Amino acid sequence: MATIPSHHLLTKNYHSSSPFKTISFSETSFIHLPEKRFRVATRASLSRTDEASLSAVISRLERERQGLNDGGGGGEQWHTAEDFRRRDKKTEEERRLRDTWRKIQGEDDWAGLTDPMDPVLRSELIRYGEMAQACYDAFDFDPSSRYCGSSRFSRHEFFDSLGMNGSGYEVARYLYATSNINLPNFFSKSRWSKVWSKNANWMGYVAVSDDEATRYRLGRRDIAIAWRGTVTQLEWIADLKDYLKPVSRNNLRCPDPVVKVESGFLDLYTDKDTSCKFSRFSAREQILAEVKRLVEKYGDDEEEELSITVTGHSLGGALAILSAYDVAEMGLNRSRSGKVIPVTVLTYGGPRVGNVRFKERLKELGVKVMRVVNVHDVVPKSPGLFLNERAPHAVMKMAEGLPWCYCHVGEELALDHQNSPFLRSSVDLSNAHNLEALLHLLDGYHGKGERFVLSSGRDPALVNKASDFLKEHFMVPPFWRQDANKGMVRNSEGRWIQAERLRSEDHHSPDIHHHLSQLRLLPS
Repeated sequence: MATIPSHHLLTKNYHSSSPFKTISFSETSFIHLPEKRFRVATRASLSRTDEASLSAVISRLERERQGLNDGGGGGEQWHTAEDFRRRDKKTEEERRLRDTWRKIQGEDDWAGLTDPMDPVLRSELIRYGEMAQACYDAFDFDPSSRYCGSSRFSRHEFFDSLGMNGSGYEVARYLYATSNINLPNFFSKSRWSKVWSKNANWMGYVAVSDDEATRYRLGRRDIAIAWRGTVTQLEWIADLKDYLKPVSRNNLRCPDPVVKVESGFLDLYTDKDTSCKFSRFSAREQILAEVKRLVEKYGDDEEEELSITVTGHSLGGALAILSAYDVAEMGLNRSRSGKVIPVTVLTYGGPRVGNVRFKERLKELGVKVMRVVNVHDVVPKSPGLFLNERAPHAVMKMAEGLPWCYCHVGEELALDHQNSPFLRSSVDLSNAHNLEALLHLLDGYHGKGERFVLSSGRDPALVNKASDFLKEHFMVPPFWRQDANKGMVRNSEGRWIQAERLRSEDHHSPDIHHHLSQLRLLPS
């Protein structure tokens, strides 16, 4: 009699108050499964199919495993033995995360956690990378849309709309920036005259973990800030002025005038357009006001701890580092009772941001930074192509006053796409910069010199969502992610229209003036 391999063994999930269920396959074999009751799809249940061949039975079971209804009703859900293993692995990682989250957030600068690769750290890097990827997946890039440059989803439905129902976070605020600064290849604008905004672009969001994630998964309440970057287009690098400017020149609090960052990043973070309802407050003001509000709400809770995690890809990585610095410099990572809240930055394919003194000041403030890069990506090598942290110390010392002398911050996790058997080995600059490819490399990375083995079951097909990077024989179409009907829907009269998108809850909250006045960023 033919048998189905154990990793395709199918079971049904039934909720039960009993913590254990013993399932008998014969008189001598038993499987003990914790927590939930499962019933094996035995020959009796297989016989319900009208198909005669075993191959048809297996095909049917495989379809059911992917979530199709078997007609039995009751919301039954099929599971495989591989699902059990992944569930148990995830449960164990969550237990470890609750106990060790401070180390995973960089308390010891990730010493001993990247080689060999700690599975919990890997999982967290992928999770926060997916929060940055969500900015791309939600962003309207289509110039033929009157909502080009905005988020396609309401903040209250953000994660659910992206299929991230189990994220454990709720979006508290959307972030916007003015597009009037000199970065034309970064901003997206509609071709139409009547648009949602002529001078603003959606830049990301601030989210906070919900009660369940806080208590049972993360080990603390987490404020997450995700910045939008660039998917594959690298033209924005050419737009950079490529010279350093003191952060104090744009009214950022800083005790040292020698602390400098790239002027384009600084302008994008601090500029505003008072005539636009979305960018009448700078991205900086939006961030600081929301972090202040959330820290006041959760910072002194005696039953839970609090963390601030900032993430971003590409140019979004630069904004993540700059905003984390600003939050710490403003003292917003301290509760009213004086409790220090750890600030961690996780960037993906991010460029250099500032000079050596900026790096030193970040360290003094206790901001922890982990940079994940592909060694073939040109963006992390910019700006400061010649004068950077790799130059001899004597050269850097002599050149430290020059406006082109840059230095990376924090710790670097360098990955190589040529180690993945799924990806083309050729170096295409846009592919090497792709965020989904970086998350794929993280999933298979186990340490320097270790074999590339996917660990979480993350689908490699995601790599081709917005690129053509997977090898041909996997037969995954390039650039496969498309918006349904380009956002067109049928109205009550049967006509095709572009649905109204802007929601009042996505605008700036009324209390932003109050918080900014308390921070002395606005007149009281």
